[in-house]
Amino acid sequence: MSYRCAFLGCGPRARGHADAYELITEGVKVACCDLDEQRLDDFAEKYQIPQRYTELDEMLVKERPDVVHLVTPPKLRVELMTRLAETGVPGVIVEKPICIGADDYRALRQLEQQTATKFAVNHQLRHHPMILDFLQRVEEGEIGEVRFLDASAMLPLAGQGVHVLDLMFAFNDYAEAQTAFGAASGYDDLGGTHPSPRTMEALLTFRNGVRAALQAGEGAPIFTPGPVWRHKRIAVYGTHGFLHWRMDSWERSLPDGTVARGEKDYAEEDVRGQVNLTQAMFAWLDDDVAVSPTNLKTSLDEWLLILAIYQSTVEARPVDLPFDPPDDLLDRFKRFVGVE
Repeated sequence: MSYRCAFLGCGPRARGHADAYELITEGVKVACCDLDEQRLDDFAEKYQIPQRYTELDEMLVKERPDVVHLVTPPKLRVELMTRLAETGVPGVIVEKPICIGADDYRALRQLEQQTATKFAVNHQLRHHPMILDFLQRVEEGEIGEVRFLDASAMLPLAGQGVHVLDLMFAFNDYAEAQTAFGAASGYDDLGGTHPSPRTMEALLTFRNGVRAALQAGEGAPIFTPGPVWRHKRIAVYGTHGFLHWRMDSWERSLPDGTVARGEKDYAEEDVRGQVNLTQAMFAWLDDDVAVSPTNLKTSLDEWLLILAIYQSTVEARPVDLPFDPPDDLLDRFKRFVGVE
């Protein structure tokens, strides 16, 4: 089956979604939509997309897409995801971050429970070839039972911290979070694309006993000099070994006590990760059992943990999960860190 695929939002990040179709045979690009006509035309011409629209409803009625890539600022998430669900779009791949605060979290949680539309969040790192290899090694018991996770990103929480948090859940077999004890400072709107605390650190406990440390923003560890966006990583420690994934390199323990190390090309892995994520949506549309690992429910569970970190910061105490975040939690957090 060939899926009809459309793009809602034609900005720079949408290009990462579209580039993947050079390696995809199950889907065909049929349309794109953006309010900025110049950006729309440039995108359509670059990726040879036959139909272009400035109105979403017109595109949905005329094109009947099977999959929509939703690549717009997070402030528009609830409105646009609701519209796509009401129209009956079968599958939607949503750019991260999935939320900004607690009010949109609550709205999307309600949507997820009511809609038949299959939403997946664009955490393409989860589908990188080396991440898939490391996940397989953990599943096969190569490092024993997972005991501790250590993840960090120098870009702020909504920029890349959500990516490594998603990897934490993956390497811990999506166990439920139990407590969060965090501290955060500052808050930047970042042009509306990635509203986020400037810095954040948290100690996390999961119900299966695994503990974790998450850090995002200034002060995150640097292993190889370079721009701030090149410093996301995750280390997984087991009862008799460890794995360490970084953007340009990796290391893992061997049975004889030595450590294997190597380098990789992040850009190549990222294209393949986007391909794999898109194909995971196609597989889910084919088979309800083949749920995409970055599905909306899981991503909202991850965001609830972030909200717990916000509340922990404000109240200076560990927060137990699940919890019911107040709608004004983000406002309370911003006042606490001195941002009006």
